[in-house]
Amino acid sequence: MSAASCCVRYGDSMSRIGKKPVLLPSGVKVNIAGRGVKVSGPKGELNWTAPDPIDVKLDDNDVVVTRPDDQSRNRALHGLTRSLIANMVEGVSKGYEIKLEIYGTGYNAKLQGKQLWLNVGFMGRGHNNPAQFMIDIPAGIEIDIKTENARGDTDPARFSVKGIDKQAVGQFAAELRKLRKPEPYKGKGIRYAGEQIRRKAGKVFASGGA
Repeated sequence: MSAASCCVRYGDSMSRIGKKPVLLPSGVKVNIAGRGVKVSGPKGELNWTAPDPIDVKLDDNDVVVTRPDDQSRNRALHGLTRSLIANMVEGVSKGYEIKLEIYGTGYNAKLQGKQLWLNVGFMGRGHNNPAQFMIDIPAGIEIDIKTENARGDTDPARFSVKGIDKQAVGQFAAELRKLRKPEPYKGKGIRYAGEQIRRKAGKVFASGGA
């Protein structure tokens, strides 16, 4: 399949998404000023600017997204705009949560003020510090610790990254996972809840003999 054909199919798919209105649930309000879109609800408020030349308007209790023509770029922007507004509505009404787990003896996660402290087995890290990683929690992000301490390789520490901005929640969760990606032998490290780790067999060393 050619690159041009892939782009056409992507544009068509996003165009179909863009045609669907975004229904506003109870308690969610949308204000549109020019290209500025403000979505507010029980969980908070998000602001975003729609790309030119996509148009966003309110129609009763729906947000309707339209495009001026069928150019491939505008078809793609059409669907993207609709998807991002739908994510904003979901965020301010229900919020987003990504669950993470930490496997490894002695590994743990703790909240200390506006920081997340992680100990995940790196030798030498944390010297003269209370934790190996002391991570500032970004504005708009909440950390919920379920289980502070991991117990061996089967009973993990558990915590969640929460917030109303889907992209911000996903990005911070990914950054935390990168600090100690799960290794393939015993699975030690930070992983998404439910993530399957492809395991490798441990190395076998032959004993010397006559």
